[in-house]
Amino acid sequence: MAGDTTVLVNPAAGRGHGRSAARRAVGALEAAGLTVHTLVGQDAADALRLARRAVADGTRALIAVGGDGVASLALQAVAGTDTPLGLVAAGTGNDLARACGLPIGDPAAGGRVLAAALTAGAYRRIDLGRIGGTWFGGVLATGFDSRVTERGNRMSRPRGRLRYDLATLAELATLRTLPYRIRLDDGPWREMDATLVAVGNGSSYGGGLRICPAAALDDGLLDVTVVGPCSRTTLVRVFPRVFRGTHVSHPAVTVHRAARVTLEAPGVTGYADGEPVGPLPLTARCVPGALRLLAPPP
Repeated sequence: MAGDTTVLVNPAAGRGHGRSAARRAVGALEAAGLTVHTLVGQDAADALRLARRAVADGTRALIAVGGDGVASLALQAVAGTDTPLGLVAAGTGNDLARACGLPIGDPAAGGRVLAAALTAGAYRRIDLGRIGGTWFGGVLATGFDSRVTERGNRMSRPRGRLRYDLATLAELATLRTLPYRIRLDDGPWREMDATLVAVGNGSSYGGGLRICPAAALDDGLLDVTVVGPCSRTTLVRVFPRVFRGTHVSHPAVTVHRAARVTLEAPGVTGYADGEPVGPLPLTARCVPGALRLLAPPP
C-alpha cells in the first residue's frame, strides 16, 4: 500500500449515497494518475482500525469521503503524523472542509482539488483540539448545543443544516441554564451560569453555524463562546445570527481565547465534531500544527 492514496468511505454519508460519492471522488483521483486503495469499514471501529493500518503502512495520503463523522475518524488516524489528510465533503455537516475552503457536495470536484494538491505537494499545517486521546478539528459543544447535536444525530432527515435547525427547535422545550466552572489555561476557576459553552478550534458546527466566528485553524488557540442565561424568546431571536457569526455582539454572549480549556457542569455530555467525547468535566487543549491537510495549490 505504500505510495498508494487511501480513500476512507462512509457508505451511509449523504443518506446512503456515500459509495456513489466515493466512486466519483476515486474516479477523479485515478484520472489524475493516482493509484487509489479504498477502505470501507464494517463499522466505525473497523474503519478506524483500517485507516490506522494504512497510515502505519506508509500510505501517501488518507482521503475521507463523507461528512464530519468520517472526517473525525480520519483525524484519529493521521493526527500527529506526517500523513496528509484530504477531505471530500459529501455528508451532512462538512464543517471542517468548509472551514478549509474545500468543495462541498461535489465529490468529483473534491477529488480533482485533492489530486492537484497531491501532485503539487500542496498542504497546510493546521491546529487540532485534543480531549484526552480524541482529536477534533472543529468545535466541542457542551450544554444546549450538545443536546441539539445528540438529537440531530438521532434524526434520519432532513439533510444538512435544516436537521440542526429542527433539533434546536425541539430542544427549546427543555431549555435550562447550567452551573459551569471554567478554567482558561492556568488562570483561576470561573463560576458562571450558562446556556451553552462551545470551544472552537474551527469556527462552525451543525453545517455552517458559526458559533466561534473568529476561530482560526493556525493560531495555536481555542475560541470559547459562552452563551449566558437567556429565555426561549431571546434564544430564538438570536439563533439566526449564528449563521453569520454576529451573535457574539449580543450582551448574553462572551468570547474568550486560550490554549487549554477545562469545563465542568453537571449532567452534560460533550460532543466534538458531532461525536460524543464523554461527560464533563473535560479538558480541551490546542495542539499547534497537528494536522497536515491537503489544500488547493496556490
